[in-house]
Amino acid sequence: MSVDFEPVEFEPAYRKVAVALLERITDRRLSAGDRLPPELELARQFGVNRSTVREALRELESAGMLRRHRGSKLMMVSRPEPGIVADGVSRALALHDVTIRDVWEGLTILEPPIAEAAARHRRAPDLAVIEATVARAMQRGADAAADQAADFFRYVGEATHNRVLMLAHEPLLQLLAPSLRTIIDEVAPARARIASAQRRILDAIRSGDVAEARSWTEKHIRDYRRGFDLAGIDLGHRVGLQAVLTDRGGQT
Repeated sequence: MSVDFEPVEFEPAYRKVAVALLERITDRRLSAGDRLPPELELARQFGVNRSTVREALRELESAGMLRRHRGSKLMMVSRPEPGIVADGVSRALALHDVTIRDVWEGLTILEPPIAEAAARHRRAPDLAVIEATVARAMQRGADAAADQAADFFRYVGEATHNRVLMLAHEPLLQLLAPSLRTIIDEVAPARARIASAQRRILDAIRSGDVAEARSWTEKHIRDYRRGFDLAGIDLGHRVGLQAVLTDRGGQT
């Protein structure tokens, strides 16, 4: 009997070094703030050229897992910023032809429970940030108005103090802003309705009213879909990749 085998995939040495370092980081044998040995020492330990180590370190640095301490040549273990993590997911989603309907359904599933959790766990500094964001509603420019709408959900998410929830909805929020830009100037009452809903959600979160926070968030997201219907935009319209690549949702 004849058995066919697939060719063995070749993996560059620098990738093997990167994977070995990443395993040490993810299993916490290397923690955030720990410094790695010099490149020459790492090359000696791995039995590879220094250039191989340098390429592995560059890959992990671009992923946000390592950073170079100011004034030092040594690499330090770091945590990837949520925005960096979300950027990669947002790009992947856009490349998979994510549509406005996909974004809307994702928001429908994620945001109401997030608002509930925010109403339970919010702290005074969280309320101050959300209030400042609501105060930026009614922006004239479409870009600023769309970014403000995404920021509102972002800071409500931060008020949950749940890192899983914050990371889970960030890629969607990076897609929300570019999709909203397509209708914000097409639907006359859009800004006013967004501002009104945000104030009601904020009031519910401030008072700790879990049911009201969820209810108003559900209404707010239904209104998001209604805006596309009023603008005559098909929900099957794809969210543009270029918009995702340039939009950071107000983050720096």
